[in-house]
Amino acid sequence: MRAVLQRVSGAEVVVDGKTVGEIGAGLLVLLGVEDGDTERDLRYLVDKTLNLRIFDDAQGKMNLSVRDVGGSILAVSQFTLLADCRKGRRPGFSHAARPEIGNVWYEGYVAALRQVGMKVATGVFGAAMSVRLSNEGPVTILLDSRADLA
Repeated sequence: MRAVLQRVSGAEVVVDGKTVGEIGAGLLVLLGVEDGDTERDLRYLVDKTLNLRIFDDAQGKMNLSVRDVGGSILAVSQFTLLADCRKGRRPGFSHAARPEIGNVWYEGYVAALRQVGMKVATGVFGAAMSVRLSNEGPVTILLDSRADLA
């Protein structure tokens, strides 16, 4: 699984002109599911999402997690994070999980975050979405469970 975490002061997802998910301060998470991902990959990304210290403390040092600051999470499925651009000019997506599998893991990620009390808004799996955000810092972190757990 791959995820891009962005520290935001606010973010929203719009589908067909309607806001379907919206948060104030917290994290926008773009989540891509790779073919063959397991529970270990899911737990790794959930733990990192909840506990990465990427929010400023009183001294302006990144020392607090999204939980510490009482932030929210906007989770958006993003299969294009699995793009393979090594050959040619058109990305290949053969490593991305099939939609029916990707959705199961995406929903599992959201459920795991909610299970520990996080406020989580979502996009619409498989829809054409417009994501609007105000990245604070800017702080943007790339996580890849397979590379990080290797």
